[in-house]
Amino acid sequence: MQTVSVTFEPAAAPAQQAPDTAWFTLRPGRPEDAPALGRICYQAFKTVSESHNFPPDFPSVEAAVGLMRALLARPAVYSVVAESGGSVLGSNFLWLDAIAGVGPVTVDPAAQNGAVGRRLMQDVLDFARRQDFPGVRLVQAAYHNRSLSLYAKLGFVVREPLANMQGPAIGERIPGTEVRPAGTPDAEACNALCYRIHGHARPAELAEAIRRGVASVVVRGGRITGYTTGIGFFGHAVAQSNEDLKALIAAAPAFAGPGFLLPTRNAELFRWCLEKKLRVVQPMTLMTLGLYNEPAGAFLPSILY
Repeated sequence: MQTVSVTFEPAAAPAQQAPDTAWFTLRPGRPEDAPALGRICYQAFKTVSESHNFPPDFPSVEAAVGLMRALLARPAVYSVVAESGGSVLGSNFLWLDAIAGVGPVTVDPAAQNGAVGRRLMQDVLDFARRQDFPGVRLVQAAYHNRSLSLYAKLGFVVREPLANMQGPAIGERIPGTEVRPAGTPDAEACNALCYRIHGHARPAELAEAIRRGVASVVVRGGRITGYTTGIGFFGHAVAQSNEDLKALIAAAPAFAGPGFLLPTRNAELFRWCLEKKLRVVQPMTLMTLGLYNEPAGAFLPSILY
């Protein structure tokens, strides 16, 4: 496995006059922020998506508010909120595991172009540095040039072109494989597999998915050869081979949220998904800062990383 980046050092800001950020402040998120943050999250994604003729990531305000409530109540998620004059302007989150994952970062459309998004991003990166995370990752909409540019200026590197896939459940079994729910006794084997493929494991995310009953494993020859925390927007998967990953995808009863994220450099798997009548919803990009290993197996990232 090739390690292509091992140092957490965000790029220095360009030599130019710093934007005026005195008009707003940052603070930790609170549970009572969820309704306001959910409305902003929904509207921000809807505005950007529809301006580029893509469907919104969230189907309703209620869905976005539900996500905000869950994030603000989750101990393993760091939150930051921007506000001015008592009004909430936006938020950002950092999911805490072996590698930290950013998002969603959203700013009220009426408050954009005022450095709010950059400050929210810089805050979570500063937190990650203070906590000595070896790396940070995110996924952004490939059509959103402004976010791509911002993340690149902050030091993120493009690693994988992704296709957000959605469609009817495939409902097939791949010969030689068995897919079953994952249990706590499976965690050690799953984490070891993830480490072999990525150079790090994701134990907190896996444990939470097992607790919620949404994780699955694929077994071949009596051994676990792949697992997923859910084939969908917020789930990830790793597998020894494409056949193992196909088994996990084919066994999924549905593809949660807008769908799952597939690295399009994996041409065989991409073509198989298209042959199974899945469609591309939108192009996306996996970006990383700090530790990154070229994957040594098949994988699906989550919207976080």
